[in-house]
Amino acid sequence: MIGTVKDIKLILPIRIASDIKPHLQNVPLNVSVVHLDTDGMPDGDISDADAMIRWWTPKDMLRRVLNEAPVLRWIHTPSAGIDGIVIPELLERPITLTNAAGAHAIPIAEFVLMFMLRHVKRTQELFALTPENAWEQSRHLHLSELHGKTLLILGLGGIGQEIARRASPFGMRVLGSRRRPQPMDGVEQVVGKDGWRDLLQEADYVVIATPLTEATRGMVDTAAFARMKPEAYLINIARGEIIDTQALLDSLHQGRIAGAALDALPEEPLPPTHPLWQAPNVWITPHISWSSPHMRQRVLVTFLENLRRFGSNEPLINVVDMAAGY
Repeated sequence: MIGTVKDIKLILPIRIASDIKPHLQNVPLNVSVVHLDTDGMPDGDISDADAMIRWWTPKDMLRRVLNEAPVLRWIHTPSAGIDGIVIPELLERPITLTNAAGAHAIPIAEFVLMFMLRHVKRTQELFALTPENAWEQSRHLHLSELHGKTLLILGLGGIGQEIARRASPFGMRVLGSRRRPQPMDGVEQVVGKDGWRDLLQEADYVVIATPLTEATRGMVDTAAFARMKPEAYLINIARGEIIDTQALLDSLHQGRIAGAALDALPEEPLPPTHPLWQAPNVWITPHISWSSPHMRQRVLVTFLENLRRFGSNEPLINVVDMAAGY
């Protein structure tokens, strides 16, 4: 039987408190709040705290909170990926973890379309034209189309599906992979496990949108690049560690692929001396594809709905399988 938890003590980072607290009065629960300052220090007793919203809390701060909050039962993270939050202290506890999967999908999908359009329409070269050379230089620019090109999306979760929804109207042929394959609108073929490797030779664009897990770490390797067409363009908006960086560098310098657009890097911030900065045909952006004025509100909507559900002992949404890694 579903009951109601009358009192909930919530650990709330000060950075997000002003956005959440006005909404707590609309939740039919008695919620008391303990704030975390920017150093992760609470302004009250958290030994009996029930729930926490993490707001990009680093691992050392999260570890401290877990040690001081022994009865914590639920944590909500504003991220979609959980590789920055799963630590032994969390795995050892019967804590439910929920994430903000879906909140970042629209801006990231639009970012991917920007990457592809920039490549196919050669916007960098167009932007560099001047009044003195525009017409002369344009004779040497050969623009192309997305229409008729094949897009392979590695990871057809919420973000991957949003990418597919936007690519299909451009007339692109969309292929994709996911752990549990199933038919999807706008996707011609969905494969599972390592089936994506057999599709690489067909792809003009390969987009990495899969979570970082032990199974996906380094999966885009030398063998994968060897299967890609020389015209293939790689886009990563997931995690940098999914790509074997040395294999990518070798492929770029040897011209095995046409180029890469990277919003997720092997190190963040990427050091100025890192060889990716000097690699040919690479566009690097500072892991900003998620950015949108609507992102925070989408995260809060999911959290507040889960807060209501938590207080009513209802099943939470966006529950993470910590063993699978997403």
